[in-house]
Amino acid sequence: MVYIIKTRLRRLHPANLLVISYLAAALSGAFLLSLSVSSTGESLSFINALFTATSSICVTGLIVVDTGTQFTVFGKSVIIILIQLGGLGVMTFSIFFFMFLRRATSAKSRWIITEGFTASPIGEIPSLLKSIFLFTFIAESIGAILLFLFWRGHMPNGEAMFTGIFHSISAFCNAGFSFFDTSFIGYRGSWMLNATILTLIVIGGIGFPVMYEFSARLRQRGRRRPPVTLHTRMVITTTLILIVTGMILIYALERNGAIAGLSNGEKIAAALFQSITARTAGFNTIDIPSLGYATLFILIILMFVGASPGSCGGGIKTTSLAVLAAIPFNKIRGNDSVSLFKRTLPREVVSRALSIFILAVCVVTTGLILLLVTQGGAGPGDGETFLAYLFEAVSAFGTVGLSMGVTATLSTAGKVIIIVLMLLGRVGLLTVAYVVTDVSGKRQFRYAEERVMIG
Repeated sequence: MVYIIKTRLRRLHPANLLVISYLAAALSGAFLLSLSVSSTGESLSFINALFTATSSICVTGLIVVDTGTQFTVFGKSVIIILIQLGGLGVMTFSIFFFMFLRRATSAKSRWIITEGFTASPIGEIPSLLKSIFLFTFIAESIGAILLFLFWRGHMPNGEAMFTGIFHSISAFCNAGFSFFDTSFIGYRGSWMLNATILTLIVIGGIGFPVMYEFSARLRQRGRRRPPVTLHTRMVITTTLILIVTGMILIYALERNGAIAGLSNGEKIAAALFQSITARTAGFNTIDIPSLGYATLFILIILMFVGASPGSCGGGIKTTSLAVLAAIPFNKIRGNDSVSLFKRTLPREVVSRALSIFILAVCVVTTGLILLLVTQGGAGPGDGETFLAYLFEAVSAFGTVGLSMGVTATLSTAGKVIIIVLMLLGRVGLLTVAYVVTDVSGKRQFRYAEERVMIG
């Protein structure tokens, strides 16, 4: 029996193996969280345990029960382990341990790593993985120490250390899980906490390929360094544009609204925090339901875009947005190809970005319709309910974790829909496309061309 299972696993496409690994981790986590030892009171129902486990392994942060009060130290430890596994990738840990045992990396392992962590195939998989784990450990350790120093003045040292470790991992992995029922609203005046959490979110969401390139350039001190890659330029530029634009718009729209009672410095900090965290982190220092419709729609756009490729976050990714923005710009200028920063993008990259965008729109739209049907729907004049479920669907798909307050009210069917959206957002739409379609052989012919009218 074991031999048969091993044989079938070896024959699986890496994409299938990746999906199965996340499903297995979610189910295992659900089993552990449903145990009485995980809860402070009554044990979780299986659907709520599965929802929490999926939200953890998909680094989303949507919750149906309060994390701080519902779970024991054991339950919280299960959640943070799932977050760490999901942030770096379940299969990444498996491959790392195989390498640790001095087993050779297979072709499947290389496919998974290059799809998840590099812009192009590389030969130094062991070096890349070691760098990822080392960088993650250093970043999360520094974050945990800083948060411990902050919280030790608010709680006992042991509790402060555990709280610091939990929130450091949650922030770096862009998970958004918190022990506090209002997230960080109560700490929005603390520059130390804001700076620590935001730094962890940004470096966790910027992508390991970018951080790997930066570390490689630092090691080349005194030698002639190669030019910065196009991928890194696109990620850094798009990330900065989104952060600054989001902050300005949130500040302008809410300075006399949800953040009217704050000092000007706190208003800027709150706007910056929400602009960054909306791109997959899920923490908040502003009460989300109190925001205006325009601000909520801006957050939906930021959540839909998400983090960068090879990171702990979800969404369509910053590079996809950059490519999509470059397409009309180049066409208007009469260019047949798509170029950025004086580099021409391969047609495959452009097609991939378009495919991801179209698939993402279809997935979110389908999820929204199903939510409206299963939750009773939104009738005429019920625009707020419609927006709340749209917000929820995009938050789940983008693995963000922000909510307008409808998560805890979802029916069993609604929870299942959100679970599927979270899994799709974390595993990746193109990975799912590999699973559900036959990509074993490409057609060796083309149909005759015929022009149609567009626009």
